[in-house]
Order: sequence, then structure tokens, then C-alpha cells
Amino acid sequence: MVRVTYGAPRRQKKTRIMKLARGFRGGRRKLWRTVRESLVRSWAFAYRDRRQRKRQFRRLWIVRINAAARMRGMNYSTFMNGLKVAGVTLNRKQLSELAIHDPAAFDAVVEESKAARA
Repeated sequence: MVRVTYGAPRRQKKTRIMKLARGFRGGRRKLWRTVRESLVRSWAFAYRDRRQRKRQFRRLWIVRINAAARMRGMNYSTFMNGLKVAGVTLNRKQLSELAIHDPAAFDAVVEESKAARA
């Protein structure tokens, strides 16, 4: 039986995989086995971090809202509870942007929250 070497397809596959490792340093870019291991790891980190990014942004928004609410005499939990009771449906990203870019509107939202809790 003739030995099969997969000449062209193997080279094409290796070229395709090596292109994905551009920007890696040293053997992580040049050595076949190391390139494969590095890529598998990088894909795993990318998958994980796409989810973690959402968590990190939510944490950032909460920190900003808490700081802005404390400047107006409330803490985060009472502020959010007041919004829930009042039926205000702004999400944390929107509240964070209001607190930074439109303090007057955020003051109005805080007053709405205080009125609903009273």
C-alpha cells in the first residue's frame, strides 16, 4: 500500500493555523505544537472573557451609581429599591451615563426614588 502524506492539505492547514498565531512571541508563533497549544488556550480565554467583560461593566456601573447616589444622600441599595418601587425602568448603564453626563437628570431620578420610598 502507498504511504499517504497529505502534502498540500497539511501545508494549507498549518498555514491557516500559523496565521492565527500572528502577534504571538517566540515559539508560540513558530513551533507547530506550541502554536496549537497557545491557540487553544487563547480561544478558551477569549470565550471566558467575553462573559467576564459583561460582569466587569456591570460592576463599574454599580460603583458609579453608588458614588453618585452617596453624593446625594442615599446609598446604592436604597436608591435602586426606590426606583423599583417607583416603577422606573432605567438600567444600570443608563443610570451610570446619567450620573456622569447629566447630573440634573440624575438628581431628578434620585428625587423620584426618595419620594417612592417615603
